[in-house]
Amino acid sequence: MHAFTVGFGLGFFVALQLGPLSLYLIRSTLRNGWEVGLAIAVGIAVIDLAYAAAGAAGAAPLLAIGPLDVILGLLGATVLVVLGGRTLWSAFRIHLGEGAEPVSPRRGFLTALSATASNPLTIASWAAIFSAASAAGAAGSVSSAVLLIAGVGLGSLTWDVALASGTALVGRAAGERLLRVVDLVAGVGLICFGAVLAYSVLSN
Repeated sequence: MHAFTVGFGLGFFVALQLGPLSLYLIRSTLRNGWEVGLAIAVGIAVIDLAYAAAGAAGAAPLLAIGPLDVILGLLGATVLVVLGGRTLWSAFRIHLGEGAEPVSPRRGFLTALSATASNPLTIASWAAIFSAASAAGAAGSVSSAVLLIAGVGLGSLTWDVALASGTALVGRAAGERLLRVVDLVAGVGLICFGAVLAYSVLSN
């Protein structure tokens, strides 16, 4: 169980960092309810689990082959900028008196999958984390590696579900003005994350 506990802690605390998908989860939960937030949380956790497994299998060096890392990086940046643009457009529509475009749980799940999966840094970071955990003795065998990866997925899911649940509770008392501010902050944040990712990819 040591490997599972280490994996759970890694998944939880890595997910705890504020990132573009956290902004998207918060904004979508406030606008569309807990079910959409839960779907996004599951989508993020699925990719974290898959990339932790890929990192354990040694897939990170594949990103150094040819232009693959550049292509994936620019794809991830594009996805984030598009999400940010849609979020800002939603805030603009509401300002004009139109309703916000609803997001279904299925759409939220698929968006979370694509946005998380298209960031090549996710694979590299999980590969580095897995290497450190292995060096510490948390993944010295196949069974312990499986427990570590399972813990990562559950830890990531636990934090994101908690974030969605807390956001949904706050959303019950949130007025339209607050929701509009959240849209603006999330939209600008997503675009900035996308721009920074694109700059990092091109400069390297």
